[in-house]
Amino acid sequence: MPLQLEPPIGSEAVRRRGSFPIGLSDLERDRDESEDLPRSSQTSEARGQASVKASYIMLFSILTAGLLLSGLSVPGNRAAANVEPMMEPSDSLSAATVTADKGVIVSRVDHLSAENARSISDLLNLSSGLHVGDNGGLAGLKTVSLRGLGSAHTSIYVDGVRVGNVQSGQNDLGMLPLEDMTSVAVDYAQNSVSFRTARPEFGTLPVAGKVRFHAGSFGTYLPSARLDFRLSDKLSLSANAAGVMSEGNFAYGDGLERVNNDLKQFRGGLDLFGLTDGGEYHVKAYYSSAERGAPGTVDWPSDDRQADKNAFIQGYWHQSFSPLYTLHLSAKGSYDDIYYTSAWGDSQYGQTELQLNSAHDFQITDWWKVSLAADVQWDRLASTAYQASRTSVFSAFATSFRTDRLLANVALEFNGAFDKDALSRSAFSPSADIRYRVFDGFDVLAFGRRAYRVPTFNELYYVGYGNPGLRPEDAWLTDIGVDFSREVALGWTLKAKLDGFANFLTDKITSAPTPEDPNIWAPYNIGKVRSLGLDLAAGFEWQGADWRCAFDARYTLLSATDRTPDSYSFGQQIPYIAKHTVVLDASASWKGWSLAPVWQLRSGRTDGSGDLDDWNTFDLTLAKSIKLPKTGPLSLKLSVRNMFDHRYEVSSGYPMPGRSILGGLEYKF
Repeated sequence: MPLQLEPPIGSEAVRRRGSFPIGLSDLERDRDESEDLPRSSQTSEARGQASVKASYIMLFSILTAGLLLSGLSVPGNRAAANVEPMMEPSDSLSAATVTADKGVIVSRVDHLSAENARSISDLLNLSSGLHVGDNGGLAGLKTVSLRGLGSAHTSIYVDGVRVGNVQSGQNDLGMLPLEDMTSVAVDYAQNSVSFRTARPEFGTLPVAGKVRFHAGSFGTYLPSARLDFRLSDKLSLSANAAGVMSEGNFAYGDGLERVNNDLKQFRGGLDLFGLTDGGEYHVKAYYSSAERGAPGTVDWPSDDRQADKNAFIQGYWHQSFSPLYTLHLSAKGSYDDIYYTSAWGDSQYGQTELQLNSAHDFQITDWWKVSLAADVQWDRLASTAYQASRTSVFSAFATSFRTDRLLANVALEFNGAFDKDALSRSAFSPSADIRYRVFDGFDVLAFGRRAYRVPTFNELYYVGYGNPGLRPEDAWLTDIGVDFSREVALGWTLKAKLDGFANFLTDKITSAPTPEDPNIWAPYNIGKVRSLGLDLAAGFEWQGADWRCAFDARYTLLSATDRTPDSYSFGQQIPYIAKHTVVLDASASWKGWSLAPVWQLRSGRTDGSGDLDDWNTFDLTLAKSIKLPKTGPLSLKLSVRNMFDHRYEVSSGYPMPGRSILGGLEYKF
């Protein structure tokens, strides 16, 4: 069978679809439909693997407990340890970081500015190497995947702490607070996207803030406000609140209109930033409540509704006790609630997550560093469909070497998942990164890493669909590239990068008919994916007396194909992954005026049953900053998205909005 977005109409998966929350819909989007595989064989093999690894699980559980106790940590996830970078190009290597759940980071990183973006998808689409899944409009599901591996393989971080969803493995990025983010880092080696909260900036007064209001097409209103308080020289507090209101209805064809696509969301948070002698800490509390429509596809429209609530508190503490030793602690507790109303019946999903981590850096010499990290995470899902819980253990050892020209890192990571009354799953993941400076401004880099994804609760336990015998997905990621960044004349900086990459995914979890009933589908470890590609980026910056101009051109060639034996889609491109992606991004500013055009193209796509039309959009943002006496600036902004009203779909059956306008102002004080 070819790869498809949805199971065949009439399958049990579709008949139950009305009870699925939005978060599950993307679970089926990354699958391929292959030949039948008996579930019993899957289960027995998984049990065999679990028994072989029992001794390893015991060993690393002891290591994890020891590291956590040594760090005196409190609930968190991402254990991080930083090495000062050898060089700091804006879109390349920034640090060598040990994380228990990700390994070592010395890799290819794109740093994106949130200045002109009005949504998460706007921002992430500036990076050509990733795919942003979008069901259309502000209310539509937004997911992201890097280099053809699927969104469940992409980790999302906010201020260094992981955003998890053990139920479906998908994170709806549309629910994140973009208005409070200052930048995004896309890490291709670690398959992660990291968001960073804006830090307070004070003038002469101990209070600062900003108020923002935007309004535009489709009945959209985006108010937000932030207040910053300087409590002392080493302590500040930020409070923020924002709303999203959109009717979301738009025309997508002759006499056709997208309805039940509205969104109402409130989100607010508190951030405490502090400095210590030799360290820093940050505590973040966040709450979001949203109610939105789930209109379905154009062929199968629905009146379904979804209500989302999310609350979490997280924090980190980094402290250098001596030139030899640095401690990193982070913690998180969160609760997510989804209430889904459907003609098929109502359903509710409540997910609790606790994270705990510690990381330890030992700077042995000026050129040699050793890092140890350990994380523990506990997840529990209580829903109308099923209940499940999981304890995850992550441990990592890494060592880093650096000279004037060379920076190299080697890491070994252990990942173990222990479900209640179910099979245990674990694996070791090695990684290696190297960067060599040929001459000033020109570097050669390479990395290799094993990526490991544990099956989600839905894949394992969803009533009538899950397969408890699933093995983890296993992937190898490799990349080799060059970086160039140099000031070539007064005010002129040129930069370029070229990467060739190859990713290989085995044991991919894909849906297929069960042997007992071809109308009932279940997930199996029968998929293989090969992802080969080329990333090319080039640009310049020019700074004059009154002018500043910048231009970036990005191109990605990506062949992400199904390599599943005996699959009807063998050799075909993975659904929705564009073979060719082009992004042209420019900006120009003069005496408070700024103009920022963006053009992007996606071509060579399929939905598994046929080719999809290529799509391209042109966006334009015009802004004016006005300096006010005795206070901060007033900024006026007008954005036009999809200026030429191109009709297209990112996901089959989910039309994207046509031309839209959003205008507003922001006042800082």
